[in-house]
Amino acid sequence: MADLKSTFLNVYSVLKSELLNDAAFEWSDDSRQWVDRMLDYTVPGGKLNRGLSVIDSYRLLKEGHALNDDEIFLASALGWCIEWLQAYFLVLDDIMDNSHTRRGQPCWFRVPKVGMIAANDGVLLRNHIPRILRKHFKGKPYYVDLLDLFNEVEFQTAAGQMIDLITTLEGEKDLSKYTLSLHRRIVQYKTAYYSFYLPVACALLMAGENLDNHVDVKNILVEMGTYFQVQDDYLDCFGDPETIGKIGTDIEDFKCSWLVVKALELSNEKQKKILHENYGKPDPANVAKVKILYNELNLEGVFKEYESTSYEKLVTSIEAHSSKAVQAVLKSFLAKIYKRLK
Repeated sequence: MADLKSTFLNVYSVLKSELLNDAAFEWSDDSRQWVDRMLDYTVPGGKLNRGLSVIDSYRLLKEGHALNDDEIFLASALGWCIEWLQAYFLVLDDIMDNSHTRRGQPCWFRVPKVGMIAANDGVLLRNHIPRILRKHFKGKPYYVDLLDLFNEVEFQTAAGQMIDLITTLEGEKDLSKYTLSLHRRIVQYKTAYYSFYLPVACALLMAGENLDNHVDVKNILVEMGTYFQVQDDYLDCFGDPETIGKIGTDIEDFKCSWLVVKALELSNEKQKKILHENYGKPDPANVAKVKILYNELNLEGVFKEYESTSYEKLVTSIEAHSSKAVQAVLKSFLAKIYKRLK
């Protein structure tokens, strides 16, 4: 894995160099230095799970056949396109949320002399994706399908972000608007498509598959993405900050979290009143009251039950798939997230 990661990072250097010498723009030293620094700050700093998953998935689809250098490069390039997409979303997301840190360092827009230039940097990051695809995939039979896939998933993710942002406005007026179906819609569009479906869809296209024949794969991966986000919501409140690397703020931020939705479902009138009075308030005393209520309602136990039911359901769906190679891809995804602690 370490070896794969270093190969993957080498491909980043190649792609960055190509972008910094893109003939469609007349570069100056200043502009080249700016983009160089911006890319290094925003693109490769995360866990790189989404990008590496393209290579893993493609390898499993090839059923044990060793990948040649060209295949590894192309799978890596697609993986980086997803990491570029993620960077674009995060740079803009941090501005919208007025966040302070990302991946253990100040958000890009908080770096001195960057500020709102970060908004244009986000647009640049997004525009790099079709440049990479054109340079390396234009002659491939699946080139148009790749462009279509990235456009589709970007639209779904941006629309999911919109629901997430406007939901808080509604929730502040009436907390009971937070429901399981609303939570599911936000998660499906904001997270599941680009984090779970996109890496596998890229690998399927590279392997010569038609995505229209794999709607069941998309459905399973969206289900997995939903389960992943429910875990995230649970860890935000019950996870160990040392392990997850941040202190959760979903309660203060008035998020339409799975926990508050379940709490609203399970509460009696008196408990609902406590939620309405304390949820979304930044004061630690209000947050503590919400957490006490979560414990009274045994949301840890409710989550554990949800986790095992979801896992069994996913395994059953995966094993019903006709292709052993596709089953292997889906099982490898599930193994990475089941019972994770961060």
